[in-house]
Amino acid sequence: MFHERPPQVYQRLPLSRARRAVWTALLPRRERMALRIGISSAVLAADFLAIMATGFGVDAAYYAYSNDGALIPLALSRNVQTGAFLALLMLLTNLVRDEYSIENCLSRAPHLRRTATLWLMAWAIALLIGFATKTSNDFSRVASAAFFLVGLPAALLVRAGMVALVRRHVTPASASANRIHLVGYEEDIAGFYASNDVDALGLRVVGTSYLRRFDPNSGAASAEALLDEDLDLAVSVVRFLRPDDVFVLVPWSQTADIERCIDAFLRVPAALHLRPSVMMDRFPDLQVARVGRLAGINIGRRPLSAGEVMLKRAFDLVVSGTALVLLAPLFLVIAMLIKLDSPGPVFFRQRRHGFNQEAFGVFKFRSMKVQADAPFRQASRDDDRITRLGALLRRTNIDELPQLLNVLLGDMSLVGPRPHALAHDRSFERRIALYARRHNVKPGITGWAQVNGFRGETRTDAAMEARVQADLHYIDNWSIWLDITIMIQTVISPRAYRNAF
Repeated sequence: MFHERPPQVYQRLPLSRARRAVWTALLPRRERMALRIGISSAVLAADFLAIMATGFGVDAAYYAYSNDGALIPLALSRNVQTGAFLALLMLLTNLVRDEYSIENCLSRAPHLRRTATLWLMAWAIALLIGFATKTSNDFSRVASAAFFLVGLPAALLVRAGMVALVRRHVTPASASANRIHLVGYEEDIAGFYASNDVDALGLRVVGTSYLRRFDPNSGAASAEALLDEDLDLAVSVVRFLRPDDVFVLVPWSQTADIERCIDAFLRVPAALHLRPSVMMDRFPDLQVARVGRLAGINIGRRPLSAGEVMLKRAFDLVVSGTALVLLAPLFLVIAMLIKLDSPGPVFFRQRRHGFNQEAFGVFKFRSMKVQADAPFRQASRDDDRITRLGALLRRTNIDELPQLLNVLLGDMSLVGPRPHALAHDRSFERRIALYARRHNVKPGITGWAQVNGFRGETRTDAAMEARVQADLHYIDNWSIWLDITIMIQTVISPRAYRNAF
Protein backbone atom coordinates (compact mmCIF):
# COMPACT_ATOMS: atom_id res chain seq x y z
CA MET A 1 0.00 0.00 0.00
CA PHE A 2 1.32 3.47 -0.83
CA HIS A 3 0.54 6.99 0.39
CA GLU A 4 1.94 9.88 -1.65
CA ARG A 5 2.50 11.71 1.62
CA PRO A 6 1.80 10.28 5.08
CA PRO A 7 -1.26 11.88 6.72
CA GLN A 8 0.84 12.67 9.82
CA VAL A 9 2.94 15.16 7.82
CA TYR A 10 -0.03 17.15 6.57
CA GLN A 11 -1.56 17.25 10.03
CA ARG A 12 1.52 19.08 11.32
CA LEU A 13 1.70 21.57 8.43
CA PRO A 14 -0.38 24.75 8.12
CA LEU A 15 -2.45 24.83 4.94
CA SER A 16 -0.07 27.23 3.13
CA ARG A 17 2.96 25.06 3.94
CA ALA A 18 1.11 21.90 2.98
CA ARG A 19 0.31 23.35 -0.45
CA ARG A 20 3.91 24.41 -0.87
CA ALA A 21 5.06 20.92 0.15
CA VAL A 22 2.92 19.37 -2.59
CA TRP A 23 4.35 21.77 -5.18
CA THR A 24 7.97 21.25 -4.17
CA ALA A 25 7.51 17.47 -4.14
CA LEU A 26 7.05 17.71 -7.90
CA LEU A 27 9.96 20.14 -8.44
CA PRO A 28 12.34 18.74 -11.09
CA ARG A 29 15.47 17.08 -9.70
CA ARG A 30 17.88 19.41 -11.51
CA GLU A 31 16.18 22.47 -9.98
CA ARG A 32 16.39 20.98 -6.50
CA MET A 33 20.06 20.23 -7.04
CA ALA A 34 20.62 23.81 -8.18
CA LEU A 35 18.95 25.09 -5.01
CA ARG A 36 21.07 22.84 -2.81
CA ILE A 37 24.26 23.93 -4.56
CA GLY A 38 23.14 27.54 -4.29
CA ILE A 39 22.68 27.28 -0.52
CA SER A 40 26.04 25.54 -0.08
CA SER A 41 27.69 28.19 -2.26
CA ALA A 42 26.15 30.94 -0.11
CA VAL A 43 27.69 29.46 3.05
CA LEU A 44 31.06 29.20 1.26
CA ALA A 45 30.83 32.78 -0.02
CA ALA A 46 29.95 34.05 3.47
CA ASP A 47 33.10 32.44 4.90
CA PHE A 48 35.21 33.95 2.12
CA LEU A 49 33.75 37.46 2.47
CA ALA A 50 34.06 37.39 6.26
CA ILE A 51 37.79 36.67 6.07
CA MET A 52 38.49 39.15 3.26
CA ALA A 53 36.38 41.96 4.76
CA THR A 54 37.98 41.51 8.18
CA GLY A 55 41.49 41.63 6.70
CA PHE A 56 40.79 44.81 4.74
CA GLY A 57 38.91 46.41 7.63
CA VAL A 58 41.78 45.86 10.06
CA ASP A 59 44.33 47.16 7.54
CA ALA A 60 42.20 50.21 6.74
CA ALA A 61 41.78 51.05 10.44
CA TYR A 62 45.51 50.61 11.12
CA TYR A 63 46.50 52.69 8.07
CA ALA A 64 44.03 55.46 8.95
CA TYR A 65 45.31 55.60 12.55
CA SER A 66 48.98 55.78 11.50
CA ASN A 67 48.41 58.20 8.57
CA ASP A 68 46.09 60.82 10.04
CA GLY A 69 42.83 59.34 8.85
CA ALA A 70 43.88 58.41 5.30
CA LEU A 71 42.33 55.21 3.93
CA ILE A 72 44.49 52.46 2.46
CA PRO A 73 43.74 51.47 -1.15
CA LEU A 74 42.41 47.92 -1.47
CA ALA A 75 45.29 46.93 -3.78
CA LEU A 76 47.87 47.89 -1.10
CA SER A 77 46.24 45.97 1.75
CA ARG A 78 48.67 43.32 2.99
CA ASN A 79 45.99 41.69 5.09
CA VAL A 80 43.82 41.24 2.01
CA GLN A 81 46.66 39.24 0.48
CA THR A 82 47.01 37.21 3.68
CA GLY A 83 43.23 36.84 3.83
CA ALA A 84 43.08 35.51 0.29
CA PHE A 85 45.63 32.84 1.19
CA LEU A 86 43.84 31.95 4.45
CA ALA A 87 40.45 31.87 2.73
CA LEU A 88 41.71 29.63 -0.06
CA LEU A 89 43.26 27.23 2.45
CA MET A 90 40.16 27.11 4.65
CA LEU A 91 37.64 26.87 1.82
CA LEU A 92 39.49 24.05 0.06
CA THR A 93 39.76 22.13 3.33
CA ASN A 94 36.06 22.64 4.03
CA LEU A 95 35.12 21.55 0.52
CA VAL A 96 37.12 18.35 0.87
CA ARG A 97 35.35 17.43 4.12
CA ASP A 98 31.92 18.51 2.77
CA GLU A 99 31.57 21.25 5.36
CA TYR A 100 29.22 23.34 3.23
CA SER A 101 26.64 20.65 2.48
CA ILE A 102 23.09 21.19 3.70
CA GLU A 103 23.27 17.93 5.65
CA ASN A 104 26.30 19.20 7.58
CA CYS A 105 24.63 22.53 8.33
CA LEU A 106 21.53 20.75 9.62
CA SER A 107 23.49 18.27 11.74
CA ARG A 108 24.69 19.02 15.23
CA ALA A 109 28.29 19.11 14.04
CA PRO A 110 30.76 21.24 16.07
CA HIS A 111 30.86 24.00 13.46
CA LEU A 112 32.41 26.67 15.69
CA ARG A 113 35.09 24.37 17.11
CA ARG A 114 36.10 23.11 13.65
CA THR A 115 36.17 26.67 12.27
CA ALA A 116 38.38 27.84 15.13
CA THR A 117 40.73 24.87 14.72
CA LEU A 118 41.04 25.45 10.99
CA TRP A 119 41.68 29.18 11.52
CA LEU A 120 44.58 28.40 13.87
CA MET A 121 46.01 25.81 11.46
CA ALA A 122 45.75 28.20 8.50
CA TRP A 123 47.60 30.92 10.40
CA ALA A 124 50.28 28.46 11.47
CA ILE A 125 50.85 27.48 7.83
CA ALA A 126 50.90 31.14 6.75
CA LEU A 127 53.52 32.00 9.40
CA LEU A 128 55.60 28.99 8.43
CA ILE A 129 55.56 30.01 4.76
CA GLY A 130 56.39 33.62 5.68
CA PHE A 131 59.36 32.45 7.75
CA ALA A 132 60.60 30.05 5.05
CA THR A 133 60.37 32.67 2.27
CA LYS A 134 61.67 35.55 4.46
CA THR A 135 58.65 37.70 3.60
CA SER A 136 57.23 38.13 7.10
CA ASN A 137 59.05 41.47 7.50
CA ASP A 138 56.86 42.91 4.72
CA PHE A 139 53.79 42.72 6.96
CA SER A 140 52.88 44.92 9.92
CA ARG A 141 53.00 42.85 13.10
CA VAL A 142 50.31 44.99 14.74
CA ALA A 143 47.94 44.72 11.75
CA SER A 144 48.60 41.00 11.39
CA ALA A 145 47.99 40.34 15.10
CA ALA A 146 44.79 42.40 14.95
CA PHE A 147 43.64 40.44 11.89
CA PHE A 148 44.27 37.16 13.71
CA LEU A 149 42.38 38.29 16.84
CA VAL A 150 39.44 39.95 15.05
CA GLY A 151 39.18 37.46 12.21
CA LEU A 152 38.43 34.48 14.42
CA PRO A 153 35.28 35.87 16.09
CA ALA A 154 34.17 37.30 12.73
CA ALA A 155 34.48 33.87 11.08
CA LEU A 156 32.68 32.22 14.00
CA LEU A 157 29.83 34.75 13.97
CA VAL A 158 29.33 34.46 10.21
CA ARG A 159 29.35 30.66 10.33
CA ALA A 160 26.89 30.59 13.24
CA GLY A 161 24.62 33.00 11.39
CA MET A 162 24.68 31.03 8.14
CA VAL A 163 24.03 27.72 9.91
CA ALA A 164 21.09 29.33 11.73
CA LEU A 165 19.70 30.65 8.43
CA VAL A 166 19.99 27.26 6.76
CA ARG A 167 18.29 25.53 9.67
CA ARG A 168 15.53 28.11 9.65
CA HIS A 169 14.78 27.99 5.93
CA VAL A 170 15.51 24.36 5.06
CA THR A 171 12.24 22.86 6.30
CA PRO A 172 10.19 19.91 5.05
CA ALA A 173 8.36 22.39 2.83
CA SER A 174 11.46 23.90 1.23
CA ALA A 175 12.56 22.78 -2.21
CA SER A 176 16.16 22.23 -1.08
CA ALA A 177 15.34 19.80 1.75
CA ASN A 178 16.24 16.15 1.32
CA ARG A 179 13.27 14.22 -0.08
CA ILE A 180 12.99 10.80 1.52
CA HIS A 181 10.81 7.76 0.93
CA LEU A 182 9.97 5.36 3.75
CA VAL A 183 9.54 1.61 3.29
CA GLY A 184 8.43 -0.81 5.98
CA TYR A 185 5.63 -2.63 7.72
CA GLU A 186 2.85 -0.50 9.16
CA GLU A 187 4.02 -0.81 12.76
CA ASP A 188 7.60 0.11 11.80
CA ILE A 189 6.52 3.27 9.99
CA ALA A 190 4.19 4.20 12.85
CA GLY A 191 7.12 3.75 15.23
CA PHE A 192 9.27 6.00 13.06
CA TYR A 193 6.76 8.86 13.29
CA ALA A 194 6.26 8.26 17.01
CA SER A 195 9.98 8.61 17.73
CA ASN A 196 10.91 11.31 15.19
CA ASP A 197 9.69 14.84 14.59
CA VAL A 198 9.84 15.05 10.79
CA ASP A 199 9.84 18.86 10.82
CA ALA A 200 12.79 18.97 13.20
CA LEU A 201 14.76 16.54 11.03
CA GLY A 202 14.85 19.04 8.16
CA LEU A 203 13.51 16.42 5.73
CA ARG A 204 10.50 16.08 3.45
CA VAL A 205 8.81 12.69 3.34
CA VAL A 206 7.48 12.47 -0.21
CA GLY A 207 6.22 8.90 -0.07
CA THR A 208 5.62 5.88 2.10
CA SER A 209 5.40 2.30 0.89
CA TYR A 210 3.74 -0.09 3.33
CA LEU A 211 4.68 -3.77 3.19
CA ARG A 212 1.92 -6.27 3.97
CA ARG A 213 2.18 -9.14 6.40
CA PHE A 214 1.45 -12.55 4.91
CA ASP A 215 -2.02 -13.89 5.58
CA PRO A 216 -2.76 -17.47 4.47
CA ASN A 217 -6.28 -16.36 3.58
CA SER A 218 -5.10 -13.47 1.38
CA GLY A 219 -4.71 -15.59 -1.74
CA ALA A 220 -0.99 -14.88 -2.06
CA ALA A 221 1.14 -17.88 -3.01
CA SER A 222 3.68 -17.26 -0.23
CA ALA A 223 5.10 -14.59 2.04
CA GLU A 224 8.01 -14.15 -0.38
CA ALA A 225 5.67 -13.65 -3.34
CA LEU A 226 3.63 -11.06 -1.40
CA LEU A 227 6.77 -9.16 -0.40
CA ASP A 228 8.11 -9.21 -3.97
CA GLU A 229 4.79 -7.81 -5.21
CA ASP A 230 4.90 -4.98 -2.65
CA LEU A 231 8.53 -4.19 -3.45
CA ASP A 232 7.87 -4.08 -7.21
CA LEU A 233 5.16 -1.49 -6.55
CA ALA A 234 7.42 0.43 -4.16
CA VAL A 235 10.26 0.55 -6.73
CA SER A 236 7.84 1.90 -9.36
CA VAL A 237 6.68 4.59 -6.93
CA VAL A 238 10.27 5.55 -6.06
CA ARG A 239 11.14 5.82 -9.76
CA PHE A 240 8.16 8.17 -10.21
CA LEU A 241 8.73 10.35 -7.12
CA ARG A 242 12.56 10.42 -7.44
CA PRO A 243 13.43 10.88 -3.76
CA ASP A 244 16.99 11.64 -2.72
CA ASP A 245 17.04 8.86 -0.11
CA VAL A 246 15.15 5.65 0.62
CA PHE A 247 14.94 4.49 4.25
CA VAL A 248 14.11 0.83 4.88
CA LEU A 249 12.49 0.59 8.33
CA VAL A 250 12.21 -3.21 8.44
CA PRO A 251 13.59 -4.61 11.75
CA TRP A 252 17.10 -6.01 11.49
CA SER A 253 15.93 -9.34 12.90
CA GLN A 254 14.00 -9.96 9.66
CA THR A 255 17.13 -10.60 7.64
CA ALA A 256 15.47 -12.20 4.62
CA ASP A 257 13.06 -9.28 4.20
CA ILE A 258 15.91 -6.75 4.43
CA GLU A 259 17.87 -8.72 1.83
CA ARG A 260 14.92 -8.46 -0.57
CA CYS A 261 14.51 -4.74 0.13
CA ILE A 262 18.19 -4.09 -0.57
CA ASP A 263 18.11 -6.04 -3.83
CA ALA A 264 15.00 -4.11 -4.91
CA PHE A 265 16.12 -0.58 -4.09
CA LEU A 266 19.70 -0.84 -5.32
CA ARG A 267 18.05 -0.63 -8.75
CA VAL A 268 16.86 2.97 -8.28
CA PRO A 269 18.91 6.20 -8.42
CA ALA A 270 18.57 7.10 -4.74
CA ALA A 271 20.75 6.66 -1.67
CA LEU A 272 19.65 3.61 0.31
CA HIS A 273 19.71 3.45 4.11
CA LEU A 274 18.79 0.96 6.80
CA ARG A 275 17.12 2.62 9.75
CA PRO A 276 17.17 1.06 12.94
CA SER A 277 23.83 -8.89 12.58
CA VAL A 278 23.78 -10.50 9.73
CA MET A 279 23.75 -7.50 7.35
CA MET A 280 27.27 -6.62 8.49
CA ASP A 281 28.59 -9.81 6.90
CA ARG A 282 27.18 -8.90 3.50
CA PHE A 283 28.33 -5.26 3.61
CA PRO A 284 31.67 -5.06 5.46
CA ASP A 285 32.13 -1.38 4.55
CA LEU A 286 28.90 -0.13 6.12
CA GLN A 287 29.01 3.48 7.22
CA VAL A 288 26.66 5.62 9.26
CA ALA A 289 25.29 8.38 7.06
CA ARG A 290 23.42 11.47 8.17
CA VAL A 291 20.55 12.81 6.06
CA GLY A 292 19.57 16.14 7.54
CA ARG A 293 19.47 15.19 11.23
CA LEU A 294 18.39 11.60 10.61
CA ALA A 295 21.10 8.93 10.93
CA GLY A 296 21.04 5.56 9.20
CA ILE A 297 23.28 2.78 7.90
CA ASN A 298 24.26 3.69 4.35
CA ILE A 299 23.94 0.73 1.95
CA GLY A 300 24.18 2.55 -1.38
CA ARG A 301 24.92 6.18 -2.19
CA ARG A 302 23.35 8.21 -4.94
CA PRO A 303 25.25 7.48 -8.16
CA LEU A 304 26.44 11.07 -8.44
CA SER A 305 26.20 13.97 -6.02
CA ALA A 306 24.59 17.26 -7.04
CA GLY A 307 27.98 18.81 -7.79
CA GLU A 308 29.11 15.79 -9.80
CA VAL A 309 25.91 15.84 -11.85
CA MET A 310 26.41 19.51 -12.71
CA LEU A 311 30.11 19.00 -13.53
CA LYS A 312 29.29 16.06 -15.80
CA ARG A 313 26.46 17.97 -17.48
CA ALA A 314 28.65 21.03 -18.07
CA PHE A 315 31.32 18.79 -19.62
CA ASP A 316 28.69 17.13 -21.82
CA LEU A 317 27.30 20.46 -23.04
CA VAL A 318 30.69 21.96 -23.88
CA VAL A 319 32.05 18.89 -25.68
CA SER A 320 28.84 17.91 -27.51
CA GLY A 321 28.09 21.48 -28.61
CA THR A 322 31.64 21.98 -29.89
CA ALA A 323 31.67 18.58 -31.61
CA LEU A 324 28.37 19.21 -33.40
CA VAL A 325 29.68 22.48 -34.82
CA LEU A 326 32.99 20.95 -35.95
CA LEU A 327 31.40 17.79 -37.36
CA ALA A 328 28.58 19.53 -39.24
CA PRO A 329 30.36 19.19 -42.65
CA LEU A 330 30.99 15.47 -41.99
CA PHE A 331 27.33 14.97 -41.06
CA LEU A 332 26.28 16.57 -44.35
CA VAL A 333 28.57 14.32 -46.40
CA ILE A 334 27.41 11.18 -44.59
CA ALA A 335 23.76 12.16 -45.05
CA MET A 336 24.24 12.46 -48.82
CA LEU A 337 26.11 9.12 -48.99
CA ILE A 338 23.34 7.35 -47.05
CA LYS A 339 20.75 8.69 -49.49
CA LEU A 340 22.82 7.52 -52.45
CA ASP A 341 23.55 4.11 -50.92
CA SER A 342 19.99 2.93 -50.20
CA PRO A 343 16.44 4.31 -50.02
CA GLY A 344 15.19 5.49 -46.65
CA PRO A 345 15.77 8.21 -44.06
CA VAL A 346 19.20 9.49 -43.06
CA PHE A 347 18.64 8.97 -39.34
CA PHE A 348 17.39 5.90 -37.53
CA ARG A 349 15.56 6.58 -34.28
CA GLN A 350 14.70 3.90 -31.76
CA ARG A 351 13.14 4.04 -28.29
CA ARG A 352 15.58 3.21 -25.52
CA HIS A 353 15.51 3.39 -21.73
CA GLY A 354 17.47 6.26 -20.19
CA PHE A 355 17.98 7.60 -16.68
CA ASN A 356 15.51 6.12 -14.18
CA GLN A 357 14.15 3.87 -16.97
CA GLU A 358 12.54 6.80 -18.79
CA ALA A 359 12.16 6.08 -22.51
CA PHE A 360 13.59 8.43 -25.15
CA GLY A 361 14.40 8.29 -28.85
CA VAL A 362 18.08 7.66 -29.63
CA PHE A 363 19.53 9.05 -32.89
CA LYS A 364 21.85 7.07 -35.16
CA PHE A 365 22.88 7.26 -38.79
CA ARG A 366 20.84 4.62 -40.61
CA SER A 367 23.10 1.66 -41.36
CA MET A 368 20.48 -0.94 -42.34
CA LYS A 369 17.91 -1.38 -45.07
CA VAL A 370 14.42 -0.16 -44.25
CA GLN A 371 12.10 -3.06 -43.39
CA ALA A 372 8.60 -1.94 -42.49
CA ASP A 373 6.89 -3.72 -39.57
CA ALA A 374 9.85 -6.11 -39.12
CA PRO A 375 10.23 -7.50 -35.56
CA PHE A 376 13.22 -6.31 -33.53
CA ARG A 377 16.37 -8.39 -34.02
CA GLN A 378 19.83 -7.52 -32.73
CA ALA A 379 22.46 -6.94 -35.40
CA SER A 380 24.81 -9.88 -35.91
CA ARG A 381 27.96 -10.58 -37.90
CA ASP A 382 27.32 -10.76 -41.67
CA ASP A 383 23.78 -9.45 -41.12
CA ASP A 384 22.16 -9.09 -44.56
CA ARG A 385 20.21 -6.02 -43.42
CA ILE A 386 23.37 -3.91 -43.10
CA THR A 387 24.10 -1.72 -46.12
CA ARG A 388 27.55 -1.32 -47.71
CA LEU A 389 27.99 2.15 -46.25
CA GLY A 390 26.38 1.02 -43.00
CA ALA A 391 29.07 -1.63 -42.49
CA LEU A 392 31.74 1.07 -42.66
CA LEU A 393 29.83 3.40 -40.35
CA ARG A 394 29.34 0.67 -37.76
CA ARG A 395 32.98 -0.54 -37.84
CA THR A 396 34.23 3.01 -37.24
CA ASN A 397 31.49 3.92 -34.69
CA ILE A 398 30.54 6.90 -36.88
CA ASP A 399 26.91 5.74 -36.89
CA GLU A 400 26.75 6.74 -33.18
CA LEU A 401 27.76 10.38 -33.72
CA PRO A 402 24.18 11.76 -34.06
CA GLN A 403 23.72 10.83 -30.40
CA LEU A 404 25.57 14.08 -29.69
CA LEU A 405 22.09 15.57 -30.24
CA ASN A 406 20.75 13.35 -27.45
CA VAL A 407 23.57 14.58 -25.21
CA LEU A 408 22.76 18.19 -26.01
CA LEU A 409 19.06 17.55 -25.28
CA GLY A 410 19.92 15.97 -21.92
CA ASP A 411 18.70 12.44 -22.67
CA MET A 412 22.22 11.00 -22.75
CA SER A 413 25.75 11.70 -21.59
CA LEU A 414 28.97 11.42 -23.54
CA VAL A 415 30.03 8.53 -21.32
CA GLY A 416 27.82 6.02 -19.54
CA PRO A 417 26.20 2.61 -19.93
CA ARG A 418 25.06 2.07 -23.51
CA PRO A 419 21.26 2.19 -23.88
CA HIS A 420 19.71 -1.06 -25.09
CA ALA A 421 16.49 -1.65 -26.97
CA LEU A 422 13.40 -1.79 -24.76
CA ALA A 423 12.86 -5.47 -25.52
CA HIS A 424 16.42 -6.27 -24.39
CA ASP A 425 16.02 -4.26 -21.20
CA ARG A 426 12.86 -6.08 -20.18
CA SER A 427 14.37 -9.46 -21.00
CA PHE A 428 17.73 -9.04 -19.27
CA GLU A 429 16.32 -7.24 -16.21
CA ARG A 430 14.44 -10.41 -15.29
CA ARG A 431 17.49 -12.64 -15.69
CA ILE A 432 20.52 -10.61 -14.55
CA ALA A 433 20.89 -9.29 -11.00
CA LEU A 434 21.24 -5.50 -10.65
CA TYR A 435 20.83 -5.03 -14.42
CA ALA A 436 18.45 -2.13 -13.70
CA ARG A 437 21.21 -0.26 -11.82
CA ARG A 438 22.53 0.70 -15.25
CA HIS A 439 19.65 3.18 -15.39
CA ASN A 440 20.80 5.02 -12.26
CA VAL A 441 22.89 7.31 -14.48
CA LYS A 442 22.30 8.68 -17.95
CA PRO A 443 23.25 6.33 -20.80
CA GLY A 444 26.28 7.25 -22.86
CA ILE A 445 27.52 7.29 -26.44
CA THR A 446 30.44 5.22 -25.18
CA GLY A 447 31.28 3.60 -21.88
CA TRP A 448 33.65 1.50 -19.80
CA ALA A 449 32.12 -1.68 -21.20
CA GLN A 450 32.66 -0.58 -24.80
CA VAL A 451 36.34 0.35 -24.40
CA ASN A 452 36.91 -3.04 -22.76
CA GLY A 453 35.52 -4.92 -25.73
CA PHE A 454 32.03 -5.68 -24.33
CA ARG A 455 29.95 -4.59 -27.28
CA GLY A 456 28.12 -6.06 -30.25
CA GLU A 457 25.76 -9.02 -30.14
CA THR A 458 25.03 -10.62 -26.75
CA ARG A 459 24.16 -14.24 -27.45
CA THR A 460 24.31 -15.43 -23.83
CA ASP A 461 23.42 -14.15 -20.37
CA ALA A 462 27.11 -14.48 -19.41
CA ALA A 463 28.09 -12.01 -22.16
CA MET A 464 25.51 -9.50 -20.99
CA GLU A 465 26.46 -10.02 -17.34
CA ALA A 466 30.10 -9.15 -18.15
CA ARG A 467 28.89 -5.96 -19.82
CA VAL A 468 26.66 -5.11 -16.85
CA GLN A 469 29.56 -5.60 -14.41
CA ALA A 470 31.65 -3.17 -16.44
CA ASP A 471 28.80 -0.63 -16.40
CA LEU A 472 28.38 -0.97 -12.62
CA HIS A 473 32.15 -0.52 -12.18
CA TYR A 474 31.84 2.78 -14.07
CA ILE A 475 28.89 3.94 -11.94
CA ASP A 476 30.65 3.11 -8.66
CA ASN A 477 33.98 4.70 -9.67
CA TRP A 478 32.91 7.74 -11.70
CA SER A 479 35.15 10.76 -12.03
CA ILE A 480 35.51 13.39 -14.73
CA TRP A 481 38.99 11.98 -15.45
CA LEU A 482 37.49 8.55 -16.01
CA ASP A 483 35.11 10.08 -18.57
CA ILE A 484 38.01 11.75 -20.38
CA THR A 485 40.02 8.51 -20.32
CA ILE A 486 37.12 6.52 -21.78
CA MET A 487 36.58 9.08 -24.55
CA ILE A 488 40.25 8.92 -25.52
CA GLN A 489 40.24 5.12 -25.46
CA THR A 490 37.10 5.08 -27.60
CA VAL A 491 39.10 6.71 -30.38
CA ILE A 492 42.52 5.07 -30.05
CA SER A 493 42.03 1.71 -28.31
CA PRO A 494 41.65 -1.38 -30.56
CA ARG A 495 39.36 -2.97 -27.96
CA ALA A 496 36.79 -0.22 -28.56
CA TYR A 497 36.35 -1.50 -32.14
CA ARG A 498 36.14 -5.18 -31.18
CA ASN A 499 32.87 -6.87 -32.21
CA ALA A 500 31.85 -3.80 -34.22
CA PHE A 501 29.59 -4.99 -37.02
